[in-house]
Amino acid sequence: MKTFVAYIEWDPETRLYVGIVPGVPGAHTQGATLDELQKNLKEVLELCLEENPELRVAPPHFVGLQQVEVGE
Repeated sequence: MKTFVAYIEWDPETRLYVGIVPGVPGAHTQGATLDELQKNLKEVLELCLEENPELRVAPPHFVGLQQVEVGE
């Protein structure tokens, strides 16, 4: 079993949680609750791994997140 890290945002316009798994092409989805998002992320990851079997052997390695400030 492999563990992947998802980046999650709240979209106030759609009022949905949006999840993206960096380094996995096509691994993004949304859900009305965090539980629904978790379920949807698992499903989309399984599909992405079927299409990209090399990711099963060497999944992306999560390093971290950084905040970047820009002028207004």
